[in-house]
Amino acid sequence: MEFRLKISKRAVAAQVLALVVDASYITASASSAQAFKTATLLKTLNVNSLITGESGVGKKTLARYILPDAPILEASNYNELLIALNSVKEIIITNLENSPNINKILEILDSQNIKVVATAKNLYHNENVDKYFSVKFNIPSLSERPEDVNILVKTFIKEAALLFYAKDEFKIKNFKPDLSQNSHSLRRQVMISYLLQDINENELMTIIQNYLTDKLGSNNDYKNFLHLYEVPIIKAGLQRFKSQLQLSEKLGLNRNTLRKKIAENQKYL
Repeated sequence: MEFRLKISKRAVAAQVLALVVDASYITASASSAQAFKTATLLKTLNVNSLITGESGVGKKTLARYILPDAPILEASNYNELLIALNSVKEIIITNLENSPNINKILEILDSQNIKVVATAKNLYHNENVDKYFSVKFNIPSLSERPEDVNILVKTFIKEAALLFYAKDEFKIKNFKPDLSQNSHSLRRQVMISYLLQDINENELMTIIQNYLTDKLGSNNDYKNFLHLYEVPIIKAGLQRFKSQLQLSEKLGLNRNTLRKKIAENQKYL
C-alpha cells in the first residue's frame, strides 16, 4: 500500500484548522456513520448517553460533538469531578470505569439534573450505570473500519505536513497501519514515517546511538543488539530482491549463512 498526496501549505493549514475547529469525526464506514448519526440525534435530546469502545476510536470526539461547550473531566479525578458538578448543567466524563465511586457520581448527576455524556471501555458493565444512561452505543475498533483508516492516514499526513513543513509529495511505501491503539498508534506511525522519509545515514546512526545509550551494560550486548542492523537489511533485501538466493549474492553472504541469520531473527521478521 502506498499513499501519495499533493499538498500546499495554505491548503494543509486550512484543512487541519477545520479539523480542529469542528472536531471532525471520520464517517467513511457504515459503523462510524451510524455512531455519528446517533450522536447528532443526542445533540437535540435531553438524555444521558454512554459511548463505549477501545482507546483511540473517537469516543471523546463524539462526546465533544454532542456537548460542545461542556467541560471534560476524567472519572478518576474524583475530587475535581465533585467540585465541577456543583456548577455545571452538562458535563463529559471520560473513562467512567476508572471512577473510585461511580454510584456517588450518578447520585449527584441525577439529583442536580445534569446532562452527561460519558465514555468507557468496551466491556465495562455496572448495573447502576446501565440503568442511568438512556442511550448507550459502541464505536468499533479501526481494524473493523478500513474505510476510516484510509481517510485518517491522509488526515494525519496533512497534519504532519503542517507541523513539519509541507512538501510537494509525500509517500509512505509499503504502509501497514499500526492499529494496536487505533487512531493513537496510527497517528504516531504516520508522524514518525513523515519525519524519517528523508533521513540520512548520520541522523539514522544518531537515532540508534540514542536508543542504545541507556540499554548497554551487559557482557553480550554486541550480539544482543546485532538484530538492529541485520533485521532491517534482511527485510529490505527480501522486499527488493524477492529471493534469498539473490539477496545472498547482493550481500556477499553464503546462502547457508543468510538462512542462519534469518532463523536467528525469525521473531522480528
